[in-house]
Amino acid sequence: MDKLLFIDDEEGIRRSVVRALKNEPYETYTAENGDIGIAFVKKNLFEVATVISDYKMPGLNGLETLSAIGSMNPEITRIILTGYTTMEAAIQATNEGIDGFLTKPFDNVELRAKIRTINVRKRLKQFVSEQVYKKIENAQGVLKPSFHEVSILFSDIRGFTRMSQHVPPDKLASFLNNDYFAPLGEIVYKFNGVVDKHIGDSIMVVFGSPVAHDDHAIHAVKTAMAMQRKAMEIDKRLHEKNGLRLKIGIGVSTGKVFSGILGSLRIKEYTSVGMPVNIAARLQGIANGGEILISNKTFEKLSDKIDVEALPPVTVKGINEPISIYKVKV
Repeated sequence: MDKLLFIDDEEGIRRSVVRALKNEPYETYTAENGDIGIAFVKKNLFEVATVISDYKMPGLNGLETLSAIGSMNPEITRIILTGYTTMEAAIQATNEGIDGFLTKPFDNVELRAKIRTINVRKRLKQFVSEQVYKKIENAQGVLKPSFHEVSILFSDIRGFTRMSQHVPPDKLASFLNNDYFAPLGEIVYKFNGVVDKHIGDSIMVVFGSPVAHDDHAIHAVKTAMAMQRKAMEIDKRLHEKNGLRLKIGIGVSTGKVFSGILGSLRIKEYTSVGMPVNIAARLQGIANGGEILISNKTFEKLSDKIDVEALPPVTVKGINEPISIYKVKV
C-alpha cells in the first residue's frame, strides 16, 4: 500500500498538494469529486494507503466519500480537509470513523507532518481490535481484568506448512493477508467477534469480550459457518488461478475465561486465557478441512436452527475425561 489519493473539486488545490508531496515516499493521485475517487479506490483497493478528501464538494461531500471508501477497505487512512472546522463537523467525522483532520489554507511542511502523524496513529490502532481500543479509550483509569463466559473460535489452514515450502515469501504473505486474514476477519467483525491474535496461519477469535453479550456462542458458530463458506469460495478461485489452497479447520468452545491486559513491562496485549481457549485450539487441531467442531457447552447454547451431528467423545490435553463434541453442518 503506497498510494495517496487527494480528492478536491478545485484544480489549483490539487496541483498544490501534488507539489507539496512530490518528495514523499508514496505515489500521489488526484480526483476532482467523490465518485471519481471511489472508482479509483475500487481499482486500487489494496494499493491505496491514504485518502484525503475536501469536505465541501459538488455531489458527494467528503464525509460521504470517505465513509464509502472505509466500507471497501477499513485499512485505508481517511483524512478530511476543510476550511469549515466546526464542532458539528468534527463530531460527525468522528462518528464516521475518520482518522484525522487537515485545515485550509495549509502550510506544506505542516501538511506533510500531519499526514505522517495521522498515518502512524492509524497503523498503531490496528495492533488492537476496534472493540478493545474503544474499551481502553472509555475506561475510567486502568482497564480492569474480568472473569466471565465467552466463546472462543480457532481457525487454521490445513497443509499450510507444506504449501509454504514451495511458495515465495511475498506471495505467501499476500495469500495470508488478502485471501485469509482480511476476508475472514471481516466476517468476524460482522458477527461482533474480536480477533484476539494471529498465530502463524491460525486465527484466535473471542466472542463476548471485551463487550459482553448473551448470544456469544451463536455468533461464534455462525461466524465459523460463514468463514467456511467464504474459504470454500476463495479456495476454488485460488486453485484455478495459482495452485494455493484454502482448506481450514475450525474449533469452537464456550466457558469461563480470564480476560485482561497481560504481558511484560514493555509489550502487552488484551487477551483471554482459560480452558475454553485450550479446548477450541485442540478441536481446531483435529478438524478436517471444511469442518467445524464445537464443544458440548457451545452446543448447549445453540438454537435449533443450527444443524449439528454428535461425534464420539475425544480426549483433550489437560482434561482427564473424554469430552463430547459435535460437528456443525455447513
